[in-house]
Amino acid sequence: VQLQASGGGLVQAGGSLTLSCAASGFINVMDWHRQAPGKQRELVASITRGGNKNYADFVKGRFTISRDNAKNMVYLQMNDLKLEDTAVYYCHTSLYGIDQWGAGTLVTVSS
Repeated sequence: VQLQASGGGLVQAGGSLTLSCAASGFINVMDWHRQAPGKQRELVASITRGGNKNYADFVKGRFTISRDNAKNMVYLQMNDLKLEDTAVYYCHTSLYGIDQWGAGTLVTVSS
């Protein structure tokens, strides 16, 4: 399965963005990860096909992950963005034990 993330951009602190990830086929668990400059990639949120969600503590209450199984799409609604949310955001899934990563989309939060 191929993943394509989109929706990144430049936004002021306190603003909102919605990221989208299009999958070329069936997906089960989908994650959003991010990698800030000079930092390790970290898990942001995950969602199962049945809609069970998990969030990293640093985005709880601000980000919402959702999906449309009919369209093989996963979304990340990001509200109240902070400077520290600046990163490249990647969608990820695991298929037959093999990690599948999208190309990433850059989110830049300015003051």
